[in-house]
Amino acid sequence: MSKQSNKSSQADNITMSGGGVYSLATAGAKDVIDHATPIVLAAISELNRPVGHWSFSDMGCADGGTSLDLWRSAVSAIRNQSEADIQITYADQPRNDFNALVQILHGLTDFDSYLQQHSNVHVLESGSSFYDPILPSNSLDLGFSATAMHWLSQKPCDIPDHVHMVGASGEVLSQYQAQAQKDWETILLHRARELKPGGKLVFANFCKDEQGRYLGNTDGENMFDWFNSLWCEFRDNGAITADEYAAMTLPQYYNTVEEFSLPFTDKQSKVSRAGLTLDHIETGIIKCPYARDFQSHGDARKFAKEYVPTIRSWNESIYFGGLSSDRPVEERKEIIHNFYSTYESRVADNPEGHAMDYVHAYTTISKT
Repeated sequence: MSKQSNKSSQADNITMSGGGVYSLATAGAKDVIDHATPIVLAAISELNRPVGHWSFSDMGCADGGTSLDLWRSAVSAIRNQSEADIQITYADQPRNDFNALVQILHGLTDFDSYLQQHSNVHVLESGSSFYDPILPSNSLDLGFSATAMHWLSQKPCDIPDHVHMVGASGEVLSQYQAQAQKDWETILLHRARELKPGGKLVFANFCKDEQGRYLGNTDGENMFDWFNSLWCEFRDNGAITADEYAAMTLPQYYNTVEEFSLPFTDKQSKVSRAGLTLDHIETGIIKCPYARDFQSHGDARKFAKEYVPTIRSWNESIYFGGLSSDRPVEERKEIIHNFYSTYESRVADNPEGHAMDYVHAYTTISKT
């Protein structure tokens, strides 16, 4: 079983769970967006736009369910001032489940869409990722993205002894850092072109905070070390090959505040010369809702059954893509099922310390 995913195809495997499952399984991601909503509303209030057409973008939107309340609040804030046309462009990479997005936005599911509450609100869907142009030049009032830009445009290399950059070191870590800085610049330059003068960006990005904390590693068990330990077990017991272990590297990077700020502090950078300035950046932690609920109900099995799907919703496609395509599809599905079942059992047997706390950098950027 020698055929493995290469750098680009591993990144191409990135998909969130479809059919509305992503939003249903990621209550924490919605909590992050709810926390960012006052920041977005403050940015809108500072735009001082004349009555007319408003243009927003939601980049890395997945199925759109987690940001419904944010856009409900944004539209309501504008409607308090005028009946101006409002356009919201939902963008994600082409493999995204846009069918689920359309159904959620247009009220065909149990999600409470804002579209039925307001007139002159127009939603568009784009299969262009934030690594590409999404909108015409000078057309965007405010761009938003949450819990998405940690995904790299490509995997720079495999990590030989871990599944994530938080466990990397030396030259391997340097390659991930370099890729992340290049990608961050690409994202910002595309947005600089799209923004109207005076327009704003509000991002809530995964980060490594000032205390070195990051997603799933705040106070207790290290979630990514658990991923790696279990994947090592599967390799050592022969369920997967050594090549398959190495190929399952999550193409992600968690920037620090300093790394996010670098294109703005360097006044000669392409980003600074494109007119973008950093208004504000601060880190914050949103507690894992499933671990929080566990403190109330105390049922370890219930906790594990609710906790693991939120993880599976964003990394299953990468685990599956790391397996050799020489294996029959059903065999690969069985391996993935066994992996998450094993993790769920371990959490249920000893739940203390397990949590996927969200560590984000909340950032506001303006185009001068």
